[in-house]
Amino acid sequence: GNINVSIEQDGDPRVPLPESGPPEHDPHQPFAVRRAAMMTAAIGLVHALLLIAGALLLKTQTPGIDASDEELIDFYQDPDKRRVVVVAGLYIIPFAGIAFIWFFVALRMWISASAPRLSAMLSNVQLVSGIIYTTLVLAAGGSMSVMAASVELSDGAIDPLIARQFPQFGVSLLLVFAMRMAAMFVLTTTNLGRMSGILPRWFIVIGFVVTVMLLLTASLNSWLVLVFPAWILVFCCVLIDRARKIPRDRVVAEPGELTTLRGAARP
Repeated sequence: GNINVSIEQDGDPRVPLPESGPPEHDPHQPFAVRRAAMMTAAIGLVHALLLIAGALLLKTQTPGIDASDEELIDFYQDPDKRRVVVVAGLYIIPFAGIAFIWFFVALRMWISASAPRLSAMLSNVQLVSGIIYTTLVLAAGGSMSVMAASVELSDGAIDPLIARQFPQFGVSLLLVFAMRMAAMFVLTTTNLGRMSGILPRWFIVIGFVVTVMLLLTASLNSWLVLVFPAWILVFCCVLIDRARKIPRDRVVAEPGELTTLRGAARP
């Protein structure tokens, strides 16, 4: 049977230690590598497509900042037009943010399985930038749709000043602040992918170019919001290409078990 071992403490009775038994369960749960990569790519595609759809709707179907007071009032008095803003700001963009949370968590698991050692600083900056980016995207969606939602739900008076300022505030959150956080996410992901060997050299170069563009571009041009989801689309295609080279029954339980794929990641 098992042997109870006891120790003598200062003036205390002899305290038995726990009986010996099987080792505790390994916190690193094995997961199917190919399926995990495909899931990461699929969720990333969902985020990119939803964000592009929401941004295009708000860009093409709403009056601009230079619209007259009469144009703004006419727009928000039309139930069909303002519901486009409600759908984009309160449904499409929030689901895009939710998809991004799942995407970057799954991505971090994939990178952890691919690299024997990770930079703690890069990994933590990637995590924080992803969280802040998601928060800013959700805040931007709410700001751009608050006037339409107010008229839709309460049938209140339309103030042209508020109808002009709130959407512009949301645009500033999305194009200035959220894109800066997106730049940090691209930078850290590119470096982590380079260190783990899962990204090809040409995509690493693209990642650095996108980082500089998002970080240094001082513009409120609405088309700028398409740069980051476009990068995610290409990234997911690269990830799918890498995943197709992995056997379907390949599983890992410890970080760094996919380092043998480094050679396949090089063009």
